Amino acid sequence: MKSVKIEGTRRSELGKKATRQIRSEQQVPAVIYGGNETIHFSAPVMSFRALVYTPEFQIAEIVLNGTTYRTIMKDLQFDVVTDELSHIDFLELVEDRKVVANLPLHFSGQPQGVKDGGRLELKIKSLKVRTLPKYLKEHIEVKIDNLQLHGNIRVHEVVAEHMEILNSPRIPIASVVTTRALRQADSEAAAAGGGKAAPAKAAPAAAKAPAAKK
Repeated sequence: MKSVKIEGTRRSELGKKATRQIRSEQQVPAVIYGGNETIHFSAPVMSFRALVYTPEFQIAEIVLNGTTYRTIMKDLQFDVVTDELSHIDFLELVEDRKVVANLPLHFSGQPQGVKDGGRLELKIKSLKVRTLPKYLKEHIEVKIDNLQLHGNIRVHEVVAEHMEILNSPRIPIASVVTTRALRQADSEAAAAGGGKAAPAKAAPAAAKAPAAKK
């Protein structure tokens, strides 16, 4: 499991004035919650880049005054004008306490439907799961070799051991759809074959029943 180490400083002053001062020094105010105490701290904005600007799921090891806290990122805030990172929340990982996290999906294999001329469409990039910290991992692997043309893989088909998937089970996460080239080829094939099915032959008239004797 990948992790990012962040060295910061605990904060004692929490007012708006102190927060503005921290940001003016290119520091980001942050908080750790979920453990024995709520901890406010700050760290250089550059120390968060490897954690924030990536699609990967990682553990954040935050070092404050010689103590390391294993956490996961839960919420980000950006300045509406400058778009710079302005605040970040972390959840401390407690061994026997389940956490909710968004884990990226990793699709492996070549779908049969793509081999047949279709196009793979990925509907969801991550799934929300509830699990114990020891079962967290970088991604959930989804095999798509058997995905057929016009077929879907849905949330309920994903295998994620020791995890409870919180997304709606019927939502598709990947599909193989028909491409324009494939539709055109089908149209040309239909035109070459006459385009229409041969008309069905008329059924033979039913035999007349013999006239009743007087």
